[in-house]
Amino acid sequence: MNKILCGDAAEALKTLPPESVDMCVTSPPYYGLRDYGEIGQIGIEQTPDEYIARLVKVFDEVYRVLKKDGTLWLNIGDSYAGSGKGPMTLAKGGKNESVFDMQNRVYEVPKKWSGIKPKDLIGIPWMLAFALRERGWYLRSDIIWHKKNCLPESAKDRPTKCHEYIFLLSKSSKYYFDYKAIQEPLKEVSKARYKRGRSDHSKYTGQELQQNINRQHKDFSEFDQEFRRKRDVWEVSTNTYKMDEHFAMFPERLIEPCILAGSAVGGVVLDPFFGSGTTGAVAKRLNREYIGIDLNARYCEKAKARIDKVLTETA
Repeated sequence: MNKILCGDAAEALKTLPPESVDMCVTSPPYYGLRDYGEIGQIGIEQTPDEYIARLVKVFDEVYRVLKKDGTLWLNIGDSYAGSGKGPMTLAKGGKNESVFDMQNRVYEVPKKWSGIKPKDLIGIPWMLAFALRERGWYLRSDIIWHKKNCLPESAKDRPTKCHEYIFLLSKSSKYYFDYKAIQEPLKEVSKARYKRGRSDHSKYTGQELQQNINRQHKDFSEFDQEFRRKRDVWEVSTNTYKMDEHFAMFPERLIEPCILAGSAVGGVVLDPFFGSGTTGAVAKRLNREYIGIDLNARYCEKAKARIDKVLTETA
């Protein structure tokens, strides 16, 4: 099954049979951030709505090829409308002229943003999440990727952004999710706290025990005493793998729990925005199959070379 398809994501997905993949984990190009110089690329649409509409078409096809118990793990960052200074200075008539990416390549930006002012945080992640929910996806979790080594920012009138979202969406109300595969060790202080039970002065004194209030002596044995369920804030440093030309690669440690929880050994993992091939590399290492799609032929070649070097972990 392992293969990389070069081409437009929505079109390439149409070549895959329905209900043929177990899960999808991906990170599409962020809105208004970079120009990758590819005809048909996603991310430089005239308006946020157009950007969302294009992504919805892609994920409609992802929905089709996912098995009924499949999940989508979607990493997406937000975008700002610009400060009204420098490259985003408002021209006469109040229309944005251009925006620069990190390499100072200029591309066209929206001329008619409705309801978005300079300096506004656009809200792209939730726009996409709600749009997918309307298309039938179950929106199950908003995981926060806390970047422990985030880059400094020049803005002095807001906190420095150090997080992105990973949305967990499912095709059905019941879906494959191996919570044990991503459990976290329970700290000794937590074990001791759960075993101590409720104080006579607690506001819950006299009430029936509930899992979300406390675990006391008599019910602690019903729970796993060594592990806890994985939380929805993941502290992961930014990328450690370097590949020429590709600027936005998510780290392997970020998607490893997605693949472990979302698929069994031998399952098929899909990434319609394959980029540097991180999804394929992690899938192969964890004994899964992969299907990658990317518009940029250079990325496809380099991703294949990268994955070929990956060794599969033994059980």
